[in-house]
Amino acid sequence: MSNNTVFSGIKNPNPLNLKLPNINSEEFDKVINTRRSVRVFSDHKIPEKIVKKCMENALKAPTSSNLQTWEIYWIKNKEKKNKVIKACLSQPAASTAKELFVFVSRPDYWKRNNQLMLDYFKTRNNVPKEVYNYYAKITSLAYNHGFLGILGFIKKIIVNIIGIFKVIPREPSSFSDMKVWSQKTTALACQNFMLSMRAYGFDSCPMEGLDSTRMKKILNLPRKAQICMAIGTGKRENEGVYGKQLRFDNDLFIKEV
Repeated sequence: MSNNTVFSGIKNPNPLNLKLPNINSEEFDKVINTRRSVRVFSDHKIPEKIVKKCMENALKAPTSSNLQTWEIYWIKNKEKKNKVIKACLSQPAASTAKELFVFVSRPDYWKRNNQLMLDYFKTRNNVPKEVYNYYAKITSLAYNHGFLGILGFIKKIIVNIIGIFKVIPREPSSFSDMKVWSQKTTALACQNFMLSMRAYGFDSCPMEGLDSTRMKKILNLPRKAQICMAIGTGKRENEGVYGKQLRFDNDLFIKEV
């Protein structure tokens, strides 16, 4: 998800040289192997500090150009929660969830967050010129599509011509591309969040079966905001997992080329 062009020519883009801790891979495998989409949750409460930690972990997910075009809505208001449950088709994973979240991708936030990056650089003395120029010039060229997408259409033509002769990034060339770009980042945050819940002994269920138009109205979201998914969380009931996990043969999906 990172854009390596920003670091090209820089010998050490991470001068911190942080010492990595030892990782227990077997414990991580337990998290992966026991994470299931749980449809029914018990009345067991999730401590608030764990909820907040899992949301923090979600926001540590990879994000393209570090523009962090995402939002997490923790639905705490009872009236609003009932509306969100209905928008999730009143499915048990929502109605029995002890805590309910809606992850929203915000491709429209790229410009605001790009400026936050530039503001951050102004507080630092050791920002490489290439990195500063990336956020001062290249991101505007890459992510700005102009009025009615006209600039993006022109860029797409130019990029396709240049692409005949050299390797060049092709997307995003429209707001539709930007939505895909932002949704990928937000989905990674969702996975971080769900794995964190499992690591702390709780469960989750991602829900894409929902009324996105109603959900946006409930959350008072603007037109360009995009619902990624809702996630119900809690302790699983015995009947909360509907069946054995089924995965098709690895050879259908893993290709060595």
